[in-house]
Amino acid sequence: MGVELKKMVLDGYRGSTLCAGYDIASLDLPECPTYTSWTDVKETPDCIIDFSHHAGTKALLEYACEKNIPVVLCTTGHDDAEKALIVEAAKKIPLFHSANMSLGVALLCELAKITAKTFPDADIEIIEKHHNRKLDAPSGTALLLAREIQKIRKSAFFTFGRQGQAKRVKDEIGVHAIRMGNIVGEHEVIVGTDTQTITLKHEAHSRSLFAEGAIVAADFIIGKSAGLYDMNSMVAAD
Repeated sequence: MGVELKKMVLDGYRGSTLCAGYDIASLDLPECPTYTSWTDVKETPDCIIDFSHHAGTKALLEYACEKNIPVVLCTTGHDDAEKALIVEAAKKIPLFHSANMSLGVALLCELAKITAKTFPDADIEIIEKHHNRKLDAPSGTALLLAREIQKIRKSAFFTFGRQGQAKRVKDEIGVHAIRMGNIVGEHEVIVGTDTQTITLKHEAHSRSLFAEGAIVAADFIIGKSAGLYDMNSMVAAD
């Protein structure tokens, strides 16, 4: 994703320019300075876009809060302590955080909620597919979908995978992860009753989709007051 983001910024998408790079693995960025420690960064960007790993969230947010720089946080897999850091940081800076940077996924969430509300007794399963190098499972987007549906079904709970004696029970939302090949990202919500099945699906064709969304999000939060923003915030503003 770092490579995809670099390409899009260098092409000047939405008037964006590349100020500096940060990557402990030394991402190839001959076009600008690249750092491996936040304390070494000399430039003052208008916004930081992070597509790295959730383990680096603490150091990133400490730097951003100290310098009062907006952040678009695109990483997933955060533990409870890291999620708490995100909430605290959003009290000091504008912070955009989404498990998926696709406008299409935001639409999928809304359609899933509408369908869950329309069929209150239906069974719901979520299936996500990604490339064989993805670290976290289920994906942050699958969890996002499940939690959005849970807003409609207050008593719903999640079952991750299924094996053995695993008869479905009331209010269960099944979440399943598939890892294979070079799949960019597919998310499917299946809503089924005794008489019909509705399938909602979003498929990403290129990783540039997420870079595009991140730049749009950066454009959105620059100049905003401190707070926690997400894709729904941006869609509502439009």
